[in-house]
Amino acid sequence: MSNKPLVSVITIFWNEEKFIEEAIESVFAQTYDNWELLLVDDASTDGSAAIARRYADQHSEKVYYLEHEGRQNRGMSASRNLGVRHAKGKYIAFLDGDDVWLPNKLEQQVAILESQPEAAMLYGRTQFWYSWTGDAESLKKGDHLTRLGIKSNTLVKPPNLLKLFLQDESTKASSSSVLIKREVFEKIGEFEETFRDLYSDMVFYTKVYLQEPVFVAGSCWDRSRHHSKNSSIISVKTGKIYSERQNFLKWVEQYLLERNVKDTEIWQALQSQLWACQHPILFRLLQLVRDPIKFINWLEGQIEIAPRQLVPLLLWLKTQKQTYKNWPAVGWVNLGSFQRLTPISSVFGIDRGQPIDRYYIENFLASHADDIRGRVLEIGDPYYTMKFGGDRVTRSDVLHAVEGNPYATIVGDLAEADSILSDTFDCLILTQTLQFIYDLRTTLKTIYRILKPGGVALVTLPSITQLCDSQWNYCWHWGFTSVSAQRLFEEVFPKDNVQVETYGNVLAATAFLQGMAAKELKKQALDYRDPSYQVSIVVRAVKPEITP
Repeated sequence: MSNKPLVSVITIFWNEEKFIEEAIESVFAQTYDNWELLLVDDASTDGSAAIARRYADQHSEKVYYLEHEGRQNRGMSASRNLGVRHAKGKYIAFLDGDDVWLPNKLEQQVAILESQPEAAMLYGRTQFWYSWTGDAESLKKGDHLTRLGIKSNTLVKPPNLLKLFLQDESTKASSSSVLIKREVFEKIGEFEETFRDLYSDMVFYTKVYLQEPVFVAGSCWDRSRHHSKNSSIISVKTGKIYSERQNFLKWVEQYLLERNVKDTEIWQALQSQLWACQHPILFRLLQLVRDPIKFINWLEGQIEIAPRQLVPLLLWLKTQKQTYKNWPAVGWVNLGSFQRLTPISSVFGIDRGQPIDRYYIENFLASHADDIRGRVLEIGDPYYTMKFGGDRVTRSDVLHAVEGNPYATIVGDLAEADSILSDTFDCLILTQTLQFIYDLRTTLKTIYRILKPGGVALVTLPSITQLCDSQWNYCWHWGFTSVSAQRLFEEVFPKDNVQVETYGNVLAATAFLQGMAAKELKKQALDYRDPSYQVSIVVRAVKPEITP
C-alpha cells in the first residue's frame, strides 16, 4: 500500500468532447501516482459522456463516472459537490474539462501541503492558454500567467486573500490550480448550488479565505484554455457580467453579515465593488481619468457587442493606448500633500506613530522569534529581546558604546570589542546600527567571533531613508543594498548561512522619506515587496556548528 496520501481529482464537464480527453490524459501523465479521478457529467449532449465512460471502464480501479440523478443539468457547483461527496482522498483537486495540468502538479502540490500543516488550501499561477489553437490571432494575444497580487510561496492568514480578491478580481485562484484538504469541506461547507456557473468557485473560496490559512505558490501547474465557449467570455459578450458579479457581491455581503464580520477593510472593498456594479458607466468614466490603460483594455472587449454606431469611437480609443502608456501624463500628476520641500516629519515619522522601517524590523524579528533564545545580546536596550524572546531567553545582555546607559551590561564598540569573549551569545540582535560604524569588516568579524557555534545574528540595515535626524547624521557612514549586504556578510559567514531579504516598495519608500507613520498606509501596501525600492534590508546569519 502506498504511503502517499490519496488525491481525489474531480473533473466536471458539460459538452467538452473536443477537450476532455486531453484533460484526462494530463491526469494520467502526473508524476504522482496515488490519485483517483471522478468524472462528473452535467448532462452532456455531445460525445464527452461516452469518452468519460470509456476511461471509467478501462481504468475502473482509478477512474469513476458520475452523473446527477435523472441525468439533470445542475450546474458547476452541484457537479463539484457530487464529486466531493464521492471523493475518498485526503486532498481534493479540480480540473475543468477544457483545461490541462502540467505533469508535476500533484507531486509538488502534495509535498507543499504536507509541509504546511496550517494550510487548508494552496494554489499557484495559471497560464492563460491562447496558443493551443495555433492560429495567428491567438498567437498574437500570447500566453501569459495570472497575477498573484501577493508575495509568492507564502502562507496567507485569513482574511487577507478575501480583501485582495475584492479589490482586484484578476488575482483570483483558478479552479484547476487548487489543491485543498478534504476536511475543509466538512468544516466550512460545500459549493453554493444557487451559483450554477460564474463565481461558483469564488463563492466557495470566499468561505475559505475568510476562515482558513491558504498557501500561495509562485509556480504554474495548469493551463486554462481560452476559447469562445468559455462562460466568462460569453458573459462579457452578452453583457451579463455586471449582474453576475453583483449577485456574487450581494452573496458575500450577506455571508459577512451572518458571520458578524467587522473588518473595515473588507467592508470598504466590498462596498466599492458593489458601487462599481451598480453604476458601471460612471465607474468606467472615472476609470478613464484614473487609469486610461485599464479603461481601454476593457473597451477592447466591448467592440464585438457594442451598438454599430459606437464601434468607430471604440476603435479610435483603442488606437490611443500608446498615448496613455505612461499615465498620468506629464502635467497630470497630483502631488497633493507631497507638494513640499520639507518632509512631513523630519524624525522618520516617530512623532506620528510607528515608523515604517520599524514596522518592517518588527515583522522580520517576529518571523525569526525562535532564534531569540539562550543568551542574547542587543544594542542600546533589551526591548526586542524581551518582546520577541520571552521565556526562551536565559540571559539578556545590552551593549552600549559609552558609559551611562542604565541598560548596558557591556560597554564597548563592536569594531573594538576584544573584551567580549568569543563563542558567548546564542543570538545577536543588531537593528539599524551598522550604518554608524565605519569599520564594517572588523565589526562583522566581531559578530561572528562572539556568537556561539549555531548562534544567529539578526541584523537590519537602512537603504532608502532620511538622513535629517541631527542626533545621528554626523556619524551616519553607510547606506546598503541587498547586494552589498550579501557580499559583506559572506566575507565572514559561509554563503549558505546568510539569508538576505528586503522590505518596501515605491509607495512605502515615498511615505517613509516624507516621515509618514506605518498606520497611515494600508497593511497590504506596506507588505508588498518590490526589490527595486528597498526601504529595509534584513539579514539572518548563522555561525556554523562545530563538527566532531
